[in-house]
Amino acid sequence: MTGAEAIHPDLKEASVFLTGGASGIGAALVEGFLRQGARVAFFDRADAAGTVEAMEARTGNRPLFIQGDVTDTPALMAAIDSAATTHGPVTVLVSNAANDTRFDAQDLTEAEWDACLDVNLKPYFFAAQKVAPMMEAAGGGAIVNMSSGSYLMGVARLAPYVASNAAIMGMTRSLAREWGGRGIRVNAVAPGWVMTERQKDLWATPEAQERHRAQQCLPELMQAEDLVGGVLFLASKASRMVTSQMLVIDAGVSMTG
Repeated sequence: MTGAEAIHPDLKEASVFLTGGASGIGAALVEGFLRQGARVAFFDRADAAGTVEAMEARTGNRPLFIQGDVTDTPALMAAIDSAATTHGPVTVLVSNAANDTRFDAQDLTEAEWDACLDVNLKPYFFAAQKVAPMMEAAGGGAIVNMSSGSYLMGVARLAPYVASNAAIMGMTRSLAREWGGRGIRVNAVAPGWVMTERQKDLWATPEAQERHRAQQCLPELMQAEDLVGGVLFLASKASRMVTSQMLVIDAGVSMTG
């Protein structure tokens, strides 16, 4: 944790389903919901058995881990069913799995384009479609789609990633309009550059970090835990009249960079 975390009583024992929860931002979000006392299931292609043990040790609350790939739509649907069987109908969905591989646009192949959108967009819609009847039957629910500030800034070498994240926001607004009458709120979160292990291993060199820090309004580089409070707010009834919105959490870089 990077600071004080509000307690949202309505999240206690809520059935939460999250994609991409084994590491990075997703793992921080899983732990955030666990600390609220939620019943959390997460779906990831990585083996997270050890992560589950560590999460339980830190929070006193054990998540349900279901291994699988979000590009396998039937497997994703089955995972949501399994979560609902174990924890009750899903009333909070956080779609977080992402593919941010860099490409030179001139050399990008159709297969590479499809592979990116098959992770970054398609499962966001079909997971939302799957949980919507559960949420309606439960009297309402919240969907939080993790987008990215990259599309606000037009970051180079990320054309399919940027396109998919712009599409996430368009889809979020469409679903919010269509499903609001069913008691379902749909919002998005657009993080800035978060210093996950993947970013530090592949792209966030010390020089790149300092360049990015200089573009932010705030001096500290972002950590995965910095996103938890905003996501919990959008998932909880503290934001009961908030829908069709994008919450930008980026230390101000999209305003200055």
